[in-house]
Amino acid sequence: MDTLNLQEVDSLEAIVIIDNELDPLSPPAPDTVQITGNLGTIGMNSTHKLTNRGGACKELRMEDICCSAHGLSILVTATKGDKKHAVLFDAGPEEDAWERNVKRLRPDLASVEVIQLSHWHRDHSGGLVRAICMIKDAKQTQGHPNNLTVDLHPDRPVYRGIALPEHIISLEADPSFEELSNAGAVVDKSSEAHTVLDDMFLISGEIPRLTPYETGLKNAVRYDPEENDWFSDEVIADERFLACNLKGKGIVVFTGCSHAGVVNTTKNAVELVGKDVPLHAVVGGFHLAMSEDAQIQSTVADLKLLDPAVLMPGHCSGWRAKFAIEQSMPGTLVPCTVGIKITF
Repeated sequence: MDTLNLQEVDSLEAIVIIDNELDPLSPPAPDTVQITGNLGTIGMNSTHKLTNRGGACKELRMEDICCSAHGLSILVTATKGDKKHAVLFDAGPEEDAWERNVKRLRPDLASVEVIQLSHWHRDHSGGLVRAICMIKDAKQTQGHPNNLTVDLHPDRPVYRGIALPEHIISLEADPSFEELSNAGAVVDKSSEAHTVLDDMFLISGEIPRLTPYETGLKNAVRYDPEENDWFSDEVIADERFLACNLKGKGIVVFTGCSHAGVVNTTKNAVELVGKDVPLHAVVGGFHLAMSEDAQIQSTVADLKLLDPAVLMPGHCSGWRAKFAIEQSMPGTLVPCTVGIKITF
């Protein structure tokens, strides 16, 4: 497999706009990452000033704290020398949740040049149209260049669903290519690995399936309108990850759900960047919440062999996987929770 020309970046920040879990209290493990967005920093950044409350200068309001939602959205900003670029990785399950948390976090939306969708599932795509509109508005307001690309896998299912023993549950449709284009973004379809934004970000192609135990999303199906029927879709072949190469640290991988398996995902990142570059961190959905214990233990054992410095499971990872990681690799676990800004 050919490696790509992914450039080293000097610094990397990630703001978690949407995640299933909210925890504004717990500090990160020592010597992992720097975290802001807890109650202390929210209070320090409060816009609610006081002049008549015994010397208190600001008021922390609950409306300043982000809300969790079933999905994922992370704004990733990389800096190299005097260049800075930002990618929005997924946009959560629905527009109101994404807009609400953005208004509370106040990130620099005008800096976003690329939106990458990890895969076609509504808990990752539901906020895309609103995100495009808000980013375009921010660019116009701040006088930034009006460029915005949404990077998508070309194979968009009409509907996806889950086959239960007695019936099928259909998921809500993802936004269409036309809806995303009409919102103001340039639609770029790609199933191959490539770099973007001065080669500071790597967007993977379809992830090779190597491990015997990472078999996809059990009972997943997709609808074929020509046949008016549902067919197996457990592989979720359209899933892609985002990666950066942080100078002095190594590869930082952002994964949406890891339907391909978080081990397969991470191994593919190492192959694409180059085996001489160490793995530093894996951030996002590990999709182990519903997995049997044997799969969790196999996953954690193989992740340990890859020797990451930081593991930040979120979204669909589940508490049992986090517990197993902390047991096997104490000091590497930092849960990926909504509202935090991570500095690597």
